Amino acid sequence: MRGYVKKKPPGRQTIAYGMAAVLAFALLYLATFRGRAEEVQQRQVQMVAFGDSVFTDIGEMTAIPDRLSGLLDMSVYNAAMGGTCAARLETERRLDYAKGSMSLVGLTRAIRAKDFDVQQTARIQDSNTERFPETVEGLSQVDFSRVETVLIQQGVNDYHAGTPIENPEDPYDEYTYLGALRSAVKDLRRTNPEIRIVLVTPTYTWYLQTDQTCEEADNGGGRLEEYVEAELALARELGVETVDLYHDFFSHEEWEDWALYTMDGIHPNETGRDKIAQRIAQILESEKD
Repeated sequence: MRGYVKKKPPGRQTIAYGMAAVLAFALLYLATFRGRAEEVQQRQVQMVAFGDSVFTDIGEMTAIPDRLSGLLDMSVYNAAMGGTCAARLETERRLDYAKGSMSLVGLTRAIRAKDFDVQQTARIQDSNTERFPETVEGLSQVDFSRVETVLIQQGVNDYHAGTPIENPEDPYDEYTYLGALRSAVKDLRRTNPEIRIVLVTPTYTWYLQTDQTCEEADNGGGRLEEYVEAELALARELGVETVDLYHDFFSHEEWEDWALYTMDGIHPNETGRDKIAQRIAQILESEKD
């Protein structure tokens, strides 16, 4: 039979090691928490800009929202992602569809719910989407209760996709252009009732491969001007501001005018970007006064 062996109480050295471990864990936790707090603090911005590739930085050209930051002396978070639409496009109407979650209405729903899980786990293989995760991660950290202004520059991709402009039976149908805009404005206002919302219309566009302009091309939902007119009417309905970049903005008397302000008939060049930024800044400042 084995004898009973009395265990020795922990010595001072053991206790000291234990206390040191607890202290180290506490310091690590505080450092992590403080770092997270500082990271969130960096996302307290005055303006958030939603949009498509017109608002992104192509090549060496500065993005339009970044130009606005300098013109208006405001902190701006650029949430624009090339190729995205205001509306959801998937035919199966699945709210967890990866590309649809990156639409304007998908993003504003995530903002309202404070849940970006669908966007953060999305795996999109399309070209020019490499920066989507970074953009979404930054957007998820923005404190929208302190955002003063939101710009919404969407529409040309909805037009390209032939998205229906409206569903007469459901004004909040997220698979239509106006339904998506209505839903987005509603979600933003529920998140921050004092937020200033400004709709920025598409510009005039040329299609070099088909020798057509937006006055001629109809992709199934109507011509671009029909989308613009519907957007302007919706803004009056919702009581939000607009920046009309379509009417009397880009010269288009001659076909060759596409090269004055655009790189390819759609995306603005340096001159076009400056012109757009100046117009938006002018409207924001005049309405503010």
